[in-house]
Amino acid sequence: MANVLTSQTILDGERLAIIKVTGLVDTTETNVVKVDVSTLAPKGALACTGCKLNRIWSQTHGLQVEMLWDATTPVMIVTIPQNSNYLMDYSTFGGIPNNSGVGKTGDIVFTTQDVSAGDSYAIIMEVIKTYG
Repeated sequence: MANVLTSQTILDGERLAIIKVTGLVDTTETNVVKVDVSTLAPKGALACTGCKLNRIWSQTHGLQVEMLWDATTPVMIVTIPQNSNYLMDYSTFGGIPNNSGVGKTGDIVFTTQDVSAGDSYAIIMEVIKTYG
C-alpha cells in the first residue's frame, strides 16, 4: 500500500489559517510540506511569507510525527508522540515563531518516525500568518 495523505484548509483568513492533515502510512515521510505558506491567502497586496504555530490538535496511531520549520537544515518545532491524543496551545504567548535560518521558506514540514504498515495520524494546526 502506498501512503495515503490528505490536506484540508479549514480556514484561511487574514490573520489565522487552520489546516488539517492526515496520513495512513506504511513508509516514512521525510520533510514533507504540510503548511505551504505560499498557497495561503494574501493580506491585500502582501503575500503570506511565514507563520507562527499557535495550536495543535492531533491523534497518532503507531508512529510519531516530527513537525519542523522548513529550511536548508529543518529546525524542530515539536514531536508528537506515538499512540497519543495531543493538544498543545501556544496562544498564551503568541505562538511559536519560526527560528530557522539559512534557506528559510516559512513552511511547516513533517517527518514520521517508527512507521509500520497501517500507522496513521490526524493533525489540525492553527497558525498565525505573517507577511513580509
